[in-house]
Amino acid sequence: MVRGLWLVIGVVLVVMTAGASLAQRPRTMTQDKTEAATNVPPPPPAPQTFNAKYEGGVFGYNNKMEGTLSFDEANQRLVFKNDKQKELLFIPYNAITGAYGNTHRVQPAAATLAGHIPSIYALPSKLIKTKVRYLTLQYNDPDSKVNGVTSFKLENKDILDSVLNTLAGKAGLNKRGDVYVKKKE
Repeated sequence: MVRGLWLVIGVVLVVMTAGASLAQRPRTMTQDKTEAATNVPPPPPAPQTFNAKYEGGVFGYNNKMEGTLSFDEANQRLVFKNDKQKELLFIPYNAITGAYGNTHRVQPAAATLAGHIPSIYALPSKLIKTKVRYLTLQYNDPDSKVNGVTSFKLENKDILDSVLNTLAGKAGLNKRGDVYVKKKE
């Protein structure tokens, strides 16, 4: 009887050990998934000038403002102009050390207002969200010894992807995951 009990316990331990070792087996990826990830076509080139909202980050420019971003090929820089087309700030391509796109889900002002008015529409209005796309740049300007991080709100994902890809090419950035970085020299 005792011998039979030890046999049952031994079999149970062997089965549990085998199950645990199979559960820890690494998962394999199929070749199709990795090929599909590398064969994604690059986005189209960005337009020379596009709408953007400056969100902050450059020394001396603290207020958010509407305007345009432009690729200035003659001077090798990214230029922000306000809504009156006055040049306010620029970042030289060689000063950009990192770039990435960022998405936030925010509640529009009208939905926020409707959510505070007592009515049957207050609860559903709190569920309304929109996606906002940001171009975030890290820079280190060797000429002025100024460095920091700045961001610009762009219209949609397509323009963000094309701007990131175009800017990365002009600034000599390499893609690492979802971000573009400059390798140390």
